[in-house]
Amino acid sequence: MMPDPLPFPQEYRYYRYSHYIKQKFGQKVYRIGIDAGFTCPVRDGHIGTEGCLYCDNTSFAANQRKDILSIHDQITQTLRSNKFTRKKDTRIFFAYFQSYTNTYAPVKDLEKLYREALDFPEIAGLIIGTRPDCLPGPVLDLLQDIAQDYFVSLELGIESVYDKTLKWVNRGHDFATAEKAINRAVAKNINVSGHYILGFPTETRLEMLDSTKIINQLPLTGIKIHNLHIVKHTPLAKIYAEKPFTLFTEEEWIPFICDYLELLRSDLVIERLVGDALRDTLVAPLFPTQKTLILEYIRRELEKRNSYQGGKNENRYI
Repeated sequence: MMPDPLPFPQEYRYYRYSHYIKQKFGQKVYRIGIDAGFTCPVRDGHIGTEGCLYCDNTSFAANQRKDILSIHDQITQTLRSNKFTRKKDTRIFFAYFQSYTNTYAPVKDLEKLYREALDFPEIAGLIIGTRPDCLPGPVLDLLQDIAQDYFVSLELGIESVYDKTLKWVNRGHDFATAEKAINRAVAKNINVSGHYILGFPTETRLEMLDSTKIINQLPLTGIKIHNLHIVKHTPLAKIYAEKPFTLFTEEEWIPFICDYLELLRSDLVIERLVGDALRDTLVAPLFPTQKTLILEYIRRELEKRNSYQGGKNENRYI
């Protein structure tokens, strides 16, 4: 039996992002991906030049190009596209600043970019992907100010709670930096979702499961879980070619992620449970099943266990 109350319907088995948004806005809200031309301190020479081992943003952002349109033109073009005009049940959207580090600029430049997106009456808020070491006080003050009138969510790259892993992937910061950034942002009434990768060869499966104990203590609104991918044209692809290491297969991922969900606190919104790099950029692992069906298999596995997100976490609500 599921305990009552849970923040999601029993049949879902975990706290879906779509359900969270429906609770908050009363309707579906889609993301409009924006490329604002940012770079990253691990690429521009501030910390390094090669980026994180696994990173090639072109694998995740299909609209990467040399000539970047203005924020206004990107949103206008998307709103007019068939992809969105056919969604008759959708009237509001989030501007999703996705590519690279979207707080890595002077605060006056950031405000101009963010406000340009918010000028559209259809835009109900901002989702901003960034690094924990790129959130100085003035930027958080700006986001706090915007959050008084709009939904604001930072999508923060935690990636791992283990410093040995962060060092191995050339992340350029430690976990303490991520923890501090999360706490500082939440203190400003800004929602924070963590991006987290499972499957690094530096971690045992027990260590991966144990990471939930640390994740549960963070004041995160949500989490975006990604199985480790090897993407073409990345330093990690070269390492993998020279000395392959074990990655999760689809058959292994489904029961493992259910184990992971059972240990997470129940009020943590689940924004992703499987990676979705573009197929023509992917070296490994190649999951044969469509993503939506994998999500259904995860739900069924939890149902088969008569379990749910947080089912093995004694302190379901922090």
